[in-house]
Amino acid sequence: MLDLTDIRAELALHYDLAPSVDLARDMAHIHARMDRVMPFPDWAVAAPYVAAINRLKAERGAVVLAHNYMTPDIFHGIADVVGDSLQLAIEATRTDADIIVQCGVHFMAETSKILNPAKTVLMPDMEAGCSLAESITAEGVAQMRARYPGAMVVSYVNTTAEVKAASDICCTSSNAARIVAAMPGDTVIMTPDKWLAQNVAAQVPQKRIVWWDGACIVHERFTPQDLRDFRDWHPGLRIIAHPECPPDVVAEADFAGSTAHIIDYVGRERPEKAMLVTECSMASNIADAHPGVEFLGPCNMCPYMKKITLEKVLWSLHSMTGQVEVDPAIAAPARLAVQRMIDLSRQLDG
Repeated sequence: MLDLTDIRAELALHYDLAPSVDLARDMAHIHARMDRVMPFPDWAVAAPYVAAINRLKAERGAVVLAHNYMTPDIFHGIADVVGDSLQLAIEATRTDADIIVQCGVHFMAETSKILNPAKTVLMPDMEAGCSLAESITAEGVAQMRARYPGAMVVSYVNTTAEVKAASDICCTSSNAARIVAAMPGDTVIMTPDKWLAQNVAAQVPQKRIVWWDGACIVHERFTPQDLRDFRDWHPGLRIIAHPECPPDVVAEADFAGSTAHIIDYVGRERPEKAMLVTECSMASNIADAHPGVEFLGPCNMCPYMKKITLEKVLWSLHSMTGQVEVDPAIAAPARLAVQRMIDLSRQLDG
């Protein structure tokens, strides 16, 4: 566990991190990307960290990859690349930077390291895990293979390197249906998200899809009644769900898709009122780009994603601690599973 008291004392020796109205005003162009969700006084607190991180990135030759669930100060303030798991995996293969700072959860940093074994990948907080990734092991994959001999194993990228290595191919929520449809054979094993698997099964009826009994703590807590209640309270509300939600929740929504697809949908449809049935930061991060859309709750917060803060990012870059390593014997087959996903996605898009 990081000792924040010691970290703050060390950082104070090297950086002026006191709240600064003047600096906040000088960096108003960055604040403009999030002023709808971050009041100016809060920006005055964040601005010194953003300035220090951006300077240090340039000095170190580092790039920050940030998931859509990061807080607005990270998403808009320091990220060089933002996106969902598939976008970040693809961009991790394209970057020329020697250092990758992964603002997300641990399996994302592992994926970046798997795809870039010669690069330094920094994880600002090693305890930023994932309940879904922790729900399955390589042994669990082996159990599924024994139960369904000959079936291809499609594992969500929200898994550990060991699970990826034990799988045939990976998928994300944005490409899962197309990946599964492209698999040979009648039966496909999906791990570890049972709700994503069941939602994919509805889209790919030609396949028999069997699944591991895992779920995301953010998305499994939504209920159809939540959605119906908000429709009653807000006539004309457009409800947009993530496919990690249970199928009855997805059925109640107007649209379901990955975080990238959700962003595209809001930009294309521009509803007057929208409820994003996913992690809380999603709406915050796209609010300023869509001033005509009123974003309404409920949302559920991912406690793991929120472990990543500006302070921890600065410390990781300053001290070069939190370096992610993956055993080469595991990284090689895991890289194959991830690369198969990227290659097949590009082929299907082409």
